[in-house]
Amino acid sequence: MPQRRSHIAPSAVESELAAALTALREDLDTPTEFSAEAMAEAEAATAPEPDLDLRDVPFVTLDPLGAKDLDQAMHLARNGSGFEVRYAIADVPSFVTPGGAVDASARERGQTLYAADGSIPLHPRVLSEDRASLLPEQNRPALVWTFKLDEAGVVSEFRLERALIRSRAQLDYASAQQALDRGEESPLSLLPLIGGLRQELEAQRGGASLNLPDSEVVQREDGTYDIDRRHPLPLEDWNAQLSLMTGMAAASLMIEAKVGVLRTMPEPDEKAFTAFRLQTEALGRPWKDGEYGEYLRSLDREDPLTQPVLEAAASLFRGAGYVTFDGTVPADIEQAAIAAAYAHATAPLRRLVDRWALAICLAVSRGEEIPSWARESLEELPALMQASGQRASRLNADTVNRVEAALLTPLDGTTIEATVIEVREDRATIQIADPAVTASAPLPAGAKPGDTVPLRLIRADIGRGEVEFALADASVADR
Repeated sequence: MPQRRSHIAPSAVESELAAALTALREDLDTPTEFSAEAMAEAEAATAPEPDLDLRDVPFVTLDPLGAKDLDQAMHLARNGSGFEVRYAIADVPSFVTPGGAVDASARERGQTLYAADGSIPLHPRVLSEDRASLLPEQNRPALVWTFKLDEAGVVSEFRLERALIRSRAQLDYASAQQALDRGEESPLSLLPLIGGLRQELEAQRGGASLNLPDSEVVQREDGTYDIDRRHPLPLEDWNAQLSLMTGMAAASLMIEAKVGVLRTMPEPDEKAFTAFRLQTEALGRPWKDGEYGEYLRSLDREDPLTQPVLEAAASLFRGAGYVTFDGTVPADIEQAAIAAAYAHATAPLRRLVDRWALAICLAVSRGEEIPSWARESLEELPALMQASGQRASRLNADTVNRVEAALLTPLDGTTIEATVIEVREDRATIQIADPAVTASAPLPAGAKPGDTVPLRLIRADIGRGEVEFALADASVADR
């Protein structure tokens, strides 16, 4: 049935949503402002003299449009029959004094939080969006990983050095993808080839990338809110492979030194595999044989049932955490989805743990002692990151729920068509196309994943972020 385009107009609904989003910020158990001491310290912070001057290397950054906290810059080149990849990371360890006010503030936060009406940064913006950020046409200190890859994309050698760099351009995903699709020569011309080779190596290791559609709350120019849902562009997947390669290199250095912090995730157990197989059979896209990563890569992204399959596969990617060690490397250190040991070491402006990994890796690369501040505080990191991860997940989910309720408010009492994504007993997770909303609803008799069903919206509570549906043919008494 036809549905009109729904958006949140500047009205009482918009005002109620703005108040609900403000309340979310206030309810977070994390500070939203920095102390005067932290701000003064950030303003005065300076980086030490770098070991190398790499300003002649034409690095570029690749981020979402309008981003200011630029953690990474890259330079890709041919190297005989193989490749050279330089991956520069913002030198946050140089700007943060261990035990200082900025350090204390960052440990309270754990990571940058992204709300609908702006971000709550991990570090004062004078650092995260200015002096430590790899902004274009600015001299910036960076920790530069240099990788030599053979013709198959295998890393033959790598090194990590502190250097001064100067990015030539700030590229965004959409424009850069369009340029590649048009066949234009660009600083990223080698990225599809290198990223594709790294994807093949991931498949050979038995790794699996789960690229679910992104759900992002956006604020339009007129001040209204909406939800953008989109699949990652191929360029984003190729770029992610460079980050994964760097994280694997960082892990190898820390394992060699027998001190560090790794990102781990257990292999799914047989119960999870069995449940996922049953779900794929119910969806008509059965996983019959082979590795689950191979199966996920084989899915047709144009198939409307691929999204429900990927949503179901999310149950296999659980239990991620951090493990620290000093003196003895733990037995279980693999990140199962990557099928290798891996560390978070590429986003220090936005994630606390990366500063520790980078400081340790630089010391190992130089043959120096591990910084005492990093070694002494290692054990604190898993709990700090778990707490910040829970805050981020809660903020994201609660924000999306409130915006979805606001988007649906104009449709209260109407019948809406929805696609069944997942079935659990007599309830279903449903996806509405317009407005783009995912919710829980009663399951019509005989409905299965992939079916389109009519539902009646009977309640949309913006303040609580709750929506309630009834079967389209249900009477009021049936509710």
